[in-house]
Amino acid sequence: MPEMEPTGNGPTNRAARVTMEGVGARVLRGPDWKWGKQDGGEGHVGTVRNFESPEEVVVVWDNGTAANYRCSGAYDLRILDSAPTGIKHEGTMCDTCRQQPIFGIRWKCAECTNYDLCSICYHGDKHHLRHRFYRITTPGSERVLLEPRRKSKKIAIRGIFPGARVVRGVDWQWEDQDGGNGRRGKVTEIQDWSAASPRSAAYVIWDNGAKNLYRVGFEGMADLKVVNDAKGGTVYRDHLPLLGEQGPGRSGPHGLAIGDQVNVDLDLEIVQSLQHGHGGWTDGMFECLGTTGTVVGIDEDHDIVVSYPSGNRWTFNPAVLTKVNTTPPPSASGGEGATGQQFAVGDLVQICSDPERIKILQRGHGEWAEAMTPTLGKIGRVQQIYHDNDLKVEVCGTSWTYNPSAVTKVASDGTVPGTSSGERLSALLKKLFENHVSGDVNEELVKAAANGDAQKSEEILKRPEAEVNGVFAGHTALQAASQNGHLEVIKALLRQKADVEIEDKDGDRAVHHAAFGDEPGVMESLARSGADLNARNKRRQTALHIAVNKGHVGVVKTLLELGCHPSLQDSEGDTPLHDAISKKRDDMLTLLLDQNADITLTNNNGFNALHHAALRGNP
Repeated sequence: MPEMEPTGNGPTNRAARVTMEGVGARVLRGPDWKWGKQDGGEGHVGTVRNFESPEEVVVVWDNGTAANYRCSGAYDLRILDSAPTGIKHEGTMCDTCRQQPIFGIRWKCAECTNYDLCSICYHGDKHHLRHRFYRITTPGSERVLLEPRRKSKKIAIRGIFPGARVVRGVDWQWEDQDGGNGRRGKVTEIQDWSAASPRSAAYVIWDNGAKNLYRVGFEGMADLKVVNDAKGGTVYRDHLPLLGEQGPGRSGPHGLAIGDQVNVDLDLEIVQSLQHGHGGWTDGMFECLGTTGTVVGIDEDHDIVVSYPSGNRWTFNPAVLTKVNTTPPPSASGGEGATGQQFAVGDLVQICSDPERIKILQRGHGEWAEAMTPTLGKIGRVQQIYHDNDLKVEVCGTSWTYNPSAVTKVASDGTVPGTSSGERLSALLKKLFENHVSGDVNEELVKAAANGDAQKSEEILKRPEAEVNGVFAGHTALQAASQNGHLEVIKALLRQKADVEIEDKDGDRAVHHAAFGDEPGVMESLARSGADLNARNKRRQTALHIAVNKGHVGVVKTLLELGCHPSLQDSEGDTPLHDAISKKRDDMLTLLLDQNADITLTNNNGFNALHHAALRGNP
């Protein structure tokens, strides 16, 4: 049995504990567990308190038990949620709940181009259960390919969740707010203790009527102990990473070391923005989007120098890189087609152009769907090689699984049969990524708008088949240009009478997108065209809610100057004032109060702005 830590005695070296990777993570028992019911039983949750050494970690279980466990060689623990530790994946967004960036573990769909989920949505069965996902534990860490959720077992998790009855715990330092030692309360909600530590606190109503927020994970603290636990949903247990399997801090804060193989797997616009201040972006770097590179240096700013097969070296913000698993199963070291062609991730391939032949070849290899017809004869690139050698290929802006016998490798110098030999790989990749002409005028218009190409947008709009409000990838050209701040494109679209009030699948209109993108100039332009600045999305949020939540003070100022309503409530009952208090943004509070924002409105928890400020510890 692990030796017990005396409760109440926190480790003396607090600074060292807080900086250790993993402190505050919420954990479950792992595959090598042999400690009976110390944790309360399978599925019960605890908090990582500190690391005694790289091999040993102290956990406080929600039931109050504290003990040492193994996190090297043998793995006693799985990481349920690392969001409380502050791990975040810059430049990502959960494509279901829109959390941006994703905190904790990132789950990236292996079948769909650029589709990510946060932990809540992944275990909440969002997106297709037949699709396989990559688990990315920390930015830059190795991607791990998982079985489809449809085939995997779920377990219920229990502990300090809404409905649980609690008493004060080992780190309690809040005097007699609870009514005295041993007095009980009820958890109503899991919240963020701070913006940098999501899901690290529990809101409790004590039996004496007092209410407040307490630490459950923030900096490894356990202010509460459960007496009657509650269910916190279900999770795919075997998909969770083992605590310690990546080894804390052996390779620098981003988990990358010299010699690692890396890919760039974020949207081009996001990569370009993340590169500001980290070596920038030039057109020559398009080769990085389709090719695996090798880390050859880490500079004093922790930026990563990557070498490519072309001989070029580029410097990257570590947030844009994902480590590639360099020890695939024996059969997956390269996919092989019937002709003995060897494939590698990043290879350019041409899809078979004979519809009858490919339908036969696809049986048992990803099958055939009519939606694949536009890919016949087209050139794509290999994104992934599965255990059975099937290839995942990105082609025509989508990804499909192909039998390796259904594709032909394009010559290694980047030439395609039938094209001029001078067509270099980077130019070809640039075409694939940027200028792929699908024949879909909506796709061309939305992509031109997103890229800020006003001249091309105007040319497309002159075509008879062009539709100024056409939708591609769920968005109109106006929405895409608004989020990216492309004013010239917006003017061209508005001259053609673009509809400013069209909603995307989340109910977001162009004004919401401008708020997301931190674009006050766009907001002014949309307002002049009559856009409703108080429009609400499906979460009942206005553009002002979004700007406050994102910390975009310029947009907040502009919206208030343009006369938007300062106190509308979202689906949680929160006004922008509640949000500004949550984010501890005194500058925004001042702006809102100067516009007579209503401090008396209560949210769904019954808190007005003053309660909320007291709750959040704001002066």
